[in-house]
Amino acid sequence: MNLKLANPLWVPVKALLCRSSRRRRIFSATATINFAAKEKKEENEVLVVVGGGAAGVYGAIRAKTLSPDLRVLVIEKGRFLSKVKISGGGRCNVTNGHCTDTTRLAENYPRGNKELKGSFFYTHGPADTMSWFSEHGVPLKTEDDGRVFPVSDDSASVVDCLLHEAHIRGVRLERGKSVLSASTKPDGKFSIKVGKRSADTSETIEASYLLLATGSSQQGHDLATRFGHSIVDPVPSLFTFKINDPLLIELAGISFSKVQARLKLENQRPDLSNLVQIGPMLVTHWGLSGPVILRLSAWGARHLFTSEYKGLLIVDFMPDINIEAAKSQLRQHKLQFSKHKVSNSFPPQFGLVNRFWRYILDREGSSKDTLWASLSNNSLSSISDLLKHCTFQVTGKGQYKDEFVTAGGVPLSEISLKTMESKLVPNLFFAGEVLNVDGITGGFNFQNAWSGGYIAGTHIGRLASNTSSTERKVHICGNGLDGGGLGRSFDGVFHRFV
Repeated sequence: MNLKLANPLWVPVKALLCRSSRRRRIFSATATINFAAKEKKEENEVLVVVGGGAAGVYGAIRAKTLSPDLRVLVIEKGRFLSKVKISGGGRCNVTNGHCTDTTRLAENYPRGNKELKGSFFYTHGPADTMSWFSEHGVPLKTEDDGRVFPVSDDSASVVDCLLHEAHIRGVRLERGKSVLSASTKPDGKFSIKVGKRSADTSETIEASYLLLATGSSQQGHDLATRFGHSIVDPVPSLFTFKINDPLLIELAGISFSKVQARLKLENQRPDLSNLVQIGPMLVTHWGLSGPVILRLSAWGARHLFTSEYKGLLIVDFMPDINIEAAKSQLRQHKLQFSKHKVSNSFPPQFGLVNRFWRYILDREGSSKDTLWASLSNNSLSSISDLLKHCTFQVTGKGQYKDEFVTAGGVPLSEISLKTMESKLVPNLFFAGEVLNVDGITGGFNFQNAWSGGYIAGTHIGRLASNTSSTERKVHICGNGLDGGGLGRSFDGVFHRFV
């Protein structure tokens, strides 16, 4: 097996000096059995993880923790944990702390909500994720809406924790290379070709286990299909809505703490009840955003794609006030402020800002100089209707810079959610967004990554640990070596590979 890949992790100079000194002592003490030890080392099982995101790194750490003798290599063509770094506006929304019930938690996944109600989150859910990071030096906090962030409000806390843990466990992290091809050998192992796509040189790694955690990249889908898996065509999820309304665009920056938004699409199926959402909304320079819009985009991702991102959005800006109560409050305000201009005041129960109130008046057709006393009952009804059923024409999709999620990937029916192992190819595993799973905004996509990576890493680690234990017994009995001698010789050679 060829595994001459450079170690990309930085190591302090002082640590390097100390380590090199220790290496010299180890090799001099075991020089007479180095060849035997090296031969044994080559027999140790190898896990190759394709993808250095949340699922891949978390899974690699878990596998190495359970099976220290397992050689784990993570290959990432870009930056490790890049999405973790930028998520949550640079704070990293680690998970959601309000969904402790696994059934309720699964309901936050437009793709996967039925399948994930089983053992998936029960094996490793939000509470387990929060405990893991807390125990590894990243204190967390849960905000009012359930989103969980590091107390530092800095995603670097999460990134540094994962990279540090990978380093001390002995996980190899290789950046700047891609898996060019992968196939199974007659003995069941994987032959994996690694290199840079722009270079002519490459090297081949033989691995006992392969974990695909490539996110939504084409690379992962291509590798999956080579092993016989099918792919649900990926389409964007979690995006903002472009609205063709010049008057609305002038209100960019205005936010609403609670609205009810309903999305109507052409040829819409009657069972799409999730295309009605309640939550905060934000006016942007191109349209509408905020949690309520992002949830609608997630649940309607495939339908919006087929409708070319065109539809009708109906917004209730006062979901806690019914239309009759709204009309009554307008009439009372008219009596109390009859001599005031209608543009200068409105019922405080509506909880609006002045700029948006004037936008509603413009859409209704009332002049800003009109006095409250002059507003007709028809105008009051029209204003109430606009506040309760304000329509916007969706003309396209924007981007959500903190999250880029896709709907699509390897169907969940082709893997075992208890182990994350392929049902088609033994020892081939999947985790994260490479699968046809995606969640709404609020920490749910990362939780899918942590859970899938943990389950895959656990099963791989146990398989490798059982194999290693069996081989060690055979080796000791066959060669007359005691456990201590084998341990010392293995440790001496191990440093050559790290």
